[in-house]
Amino acid sequence: MIFARNLIPILARRVEKDMTTRYAVALALLAGFALGALSVPSPQAQTSPLVYYVAEIEVTNLEGYLKEYLPRAEANIKAFGGRILAAGTKVASLDGDPPKPRVTIVAWDNIEKVQVWRDSAEAKNIRRLGDRYARARAFTVEGAQ
Repeated sequence: MIFARNLIPILARRVEKDMTTRYAVALALLAGFALGALSVPSPQAQTSPLVYYVAEIEVTNLEGYLKEYLPRAEANIKAFGGRILAAGTKVASLDGDPPKPRVTIVAWDNIEKVQVWRDSAEAKNIRRLGDRYARARAFTVEGAQ
């Protein structure tokens, strides 16, 4: 009888310890899952396709173009949310008439942002400056979804 009396508290402590360990493990798993779920960025769906602004440029005064016009134009595009994807003179003609010697491609979130940029007083002033150093043809095209 003495043995049974001593054994019951020992077994009770062991069962209590096992339950505490199980709860701790379950709580740790739940916390790990929650932290993992919060740390994964949610996908940001693009609601509409990007708009690409394409400019073909024939530079008539390279020094003025590079020193006065280009830095201001690039800063202005970035200030309005445009992302310059390509800009340079390594242009290859594949079919049809050759492009102008310099091409620039800028990505915009939508056509409205392109219009806001083009209609801004600063962009108009920069374009007038650019007209002194180059002739350009520009257009937009909507990207595929």
